[in-house]
Amino acid sequence: MARGLLLSGAALAALVVAALPAEAADPFDDPPPDKIIIKVATVNGSGCPQGTAAVAVSEDNTAFTVTYSDYLAQVGGNSDPTAFRKNCQLNLIVHVPQGFTYAIASADYRGFASLQPGASAIQRASYYFQGSPQTAFRNHPFNGPLNDNWQATDSTDWAQLVWAPCGVQRNFNINTELRVNAGSSSPDKVSFMTMDSTDGDISTVYHMAWKECPRKS
Repeated sequence: MARGLLLSGAALAALVVAALPAEAADPFDDPPPDKIIIKVATVNGSGCPQGTAAVAVSEDNTAFTVTYSDYLAQVGGNSDPTAFRKNCQLNLIVHVPQGFTYAIASADYRGFASLQPGASAIQRASYYFQGSPQTAFRNHPFNGPLNDNWQATDSTDWAQLVWAPCGVQRNFNINTELRVNAGSSSPDKVSFMTMDSTDGDISTVYHMAWKECPRKS
């Protein structure tokens, strides 16, 4: 998937059921014809220093990608003692066509890991709408020895999807984290893990769910 595409929806859902539109119509796969606009309100975290995280929307409202250029956690050797954990919080303003609401059923993460024998790493992510309780992180563990690209997918069952509230603007938050543990590996050997991008496509890795909001009488 191209690394310049980006957000056409928000990114995954796992909030509280109370956020569901009360009487939304049946779901459908085709995105609304009008343009979806996503803007970054704030970017915070050691994994995404200013200017190192980019967001872009696909022309057909079907794909999104968040690209990171400096998201790396490492331990061992001459690594900084605080470098074992990196995190990033994206606060996104999502403008969807009037009369529609959205939820993201899955989110894909990828990068590269070089873990010494005895070392381990965790990739974590959570998602929530502004004003709603933050959900628990979803964890993906990796164990050394490993020297390869990695990929992890968060997915949500249809019945548990959390939809953006109808009729109000709620920013969408994506929290991610990389953590590397030296474990029993040699202290003079470096282990690291990078996050290259977060991206999605309705027809492939990511699936965006859509509903019409209840019509006002």
